[in-house]
Amino acid sequence: MLRFTCTVTALTALAAGAADYPARPIRLIVPQAPGSASDTVARLVAAGLGEQIGQQIVVDNRPGGALLIGMEMIARATPDGYTIGYAPVGALAISPNVASHVPFNVLKDFRAVAQIANNQMLLAATPSLPVTGVRGLVAYAKEHPGELSNASSGNGTPGHVGFELFKLMSGTRIVHVPYKGGAAAITDLISGRVQLVMESLNSITPYAKAGRVRALAVTGASRSPALPDVPTVAEAGVPGFEATTWNGIIAPAGVPPALVAQLNAQINRMLASQSLRARFAAIGAEPAGGTPEQFAALIRSEYAKWGDVVRRSGAKMD
Repeated sequence: MLRFTCTVTALTALAAGAADYPARPIRLIVPQAPGSASDTVARLVAAGLGEQIGQQIVVDNRPGGALLIGMEMIARATPDGYTIGYAPVGALAISPNVASHVPFNVLKDFRAVAQIANNQMLLAATPSLPVTGVRGLVAYAKEHPGELSNASSGNGTPGHVGFELFKLMSGTRIVHVPYKGGAAAITDLISGRVQLVMESLNSITPYAKAGRVRALAVTGASRSPALPDVPTVAEAGVPGFEATTWNGIIAPAGVPPALVAQLNAQINRMLASQSLRARFAAIGAEPAGGTPEQFAALIRSEYAKWGDVVRRSGAKMD
């Protein structure tokens, strides 16, 4: 009875606090290092949302453990709305399926607040590889099984599992070579040490436009405004293929719905800003938005999708 009374009292206090929320700065935990692609987007969001709500959003980078360290901190934070998290697809749908030990439950320990952006990856080849499109790549790979290699920015990253999906759907055997970061992977792609990569548009697009790597296809359901002349993998030879990257704002599971609704409304207003849209366009990101329920449905769907790919491909973190 005492525990029940304490719980009711705590919830009542939280609900009462919703009227003047936020009354102090909000901490935004980012499970990746400063300077990373995720950190870049998170800081744009922190600045824009801070202006919108009239309080500072303090970015707190907590990298490590394949994104799981920062994610556990979000899950265990006090559910008062003053600690929220920035979560990319890798943190919510990939690493929890690849890691051998996950200290939280993706579907139970977080509350979806709002999706922030969608992005795509680029399937690119080293210029010396004698293929110019996806159909040619699939044919070449089948003629030379196990001879081609695909780089990624690391085990358990979107580029890793996205390429595993490509191999499953195209029936090809290509050797995965993990790197410690996308920059090193792209450098070896340019030099020809590896032949293929699937890397985020904001990282690799400048090299594709300069002709230092050959753009074969983008990985989304539709073409990207950043590379409008490059087809999707699906239209270029592997029907049904889609491997997008996305991110959003989450909170600990116990945050009251009223606070989530307030944050969601402010985030959607922020995403409608033309200045933010211009900043997103510069890094190849497409603003998303929507309801908490829509973001929660995306998380469930992608968690199931990448879990299936990991099981079928045997992808591992180590």
